[in-house]
Amino acid sequence: MPLALLALTLSAFAIGTTEFVIVGLLPTMATDLNVSLPSAGLLVSLYALGVAIGAPVLTALTGKWNRKHVLLSVMSLFVAGNLLAWQAPSYSTLIAARILTGLAHGVFFSIGSTIATGLVSKEKAASAIAIMFTGLTVALVTGVPLGTYIGQAFGWQSTFLIVAVLGLVALIGSAFLVPNNLKQPPVSKLSSQLKVLTQPRLLLVYAITALGYGGTFTAFTFLAPILEQVSGFNPSAISLIMLVYGVSVAVGNIFGGKMADKIGPIKALTIIFSGLAAILVVFNFTAVHPIAAVATILVWGAFAFGNVPGLQVYVVKLAEKHTPDAVDVASGFNIAAFNVGIALGSWGGGLIVAKAGLMHTPWVGAIIVLIALALTRYSGRLDRRNEEKCEALKLA
Repeated sequence: MPLALLALTLSAFAIGTTEFVIVGLLPTMATDLNVSLPSAGLLVSLYALGVAIGAPVLTALTGKWNRKHVLLSVMSLFVAGNLLAWQAPSYSTLIAARILTGLAHGVFFSIGSTIATGLVSKEKAASAIAIMFTGLTVALVTGVPLGTYIGQAFGWQSTFLIVAVLGLVALIGSAFLVPNNLKQPPVSKLSSQLKVLTQPRLLLVYAITALGYGGTFTAFTFLAPILEQVSGFNPSAISLIMLVYGVSVAVGNIFGGKMADKIGPIKALTIIFSGLAAILVVFNFTAVHPIAAVATILVWGAFAFGNVPGLQVYVVKLAEKHTPDAVDVASGFNIAAFNVGIALGSWGGGLIVAKAGLMHTPWVGAIIVLIALALTRYSGRLDRRNEEKCEALKLA
């Protein structure tokens, strides 16, 4: 395995940690910054919005740049954003820092796969991408709970400092280890991206992605305050519970991928969305019992991220039919849709907390996921109709 791939994996780890660690630190940050929980929740929403904008727009604008130069630029932006968060004198400065790091996140994962495959032989391309994305999974399992613990023990600012140091190590590693002569992929023009956005079938999948993922974040963004105020956990226990959640996410991601391969994305997503909606409803009742709450969260994590492989496989499958010359662009927009879901889910959850209270977020999240389920079934019916038409044309 090329050492340069390790630098990319470390970058993915740092980026994954900084995105989700906010969830565990939300009550601490809200108190320290003297803002409400919904306002603190915007730190999740606006980061995700930065990712959604950064992925398609900035990737297209930097399409002609040398890949290594783009990588070093976005990692420099990532480090600068986290250093700004570490030293943020006010809530508004912290918001700006989160948007900057979100922009860097979006571009990194858009170009990361291309760079990873350029480091190895063609037959090892998939393995190289999997290794890089391992950084994200490991971040959820270890980075987020460790970052939560450090933030609670030494102040939330220290978490951003450590993530900035990790990003700097990854940046230096990339500068020395990633070759300058990486193969330049075809330039992804904004016009080709707009073409993808004119396809109703792809837009339907993006809606499923945003709702199916966003429904989780309506409640997940405020998981730490729910665990403290409703379940009665001590703030120091939150990092351990985030570890439980991270492990279940990793397991769910693997099983979700295998399920999508075995029975097809529509059937897999039907099972996963049904389970996710059910577990969010169950959490409304188990949140008041500490042991039952943790058991529910263990199952929740598996369902919450189990839909990711199926949604990605499905969008690629449809893009190959409807926009065969822009499959990568279509896939990139689905990554943006995940983050639009996070942004809207976190923002909507904040409104619910402000107007009705914390424990209204899980059941509202369940309704959002059920809408995603209904759209998934509708999309499956459209697939069957299309197949029947193709069969009829063959017979004719």
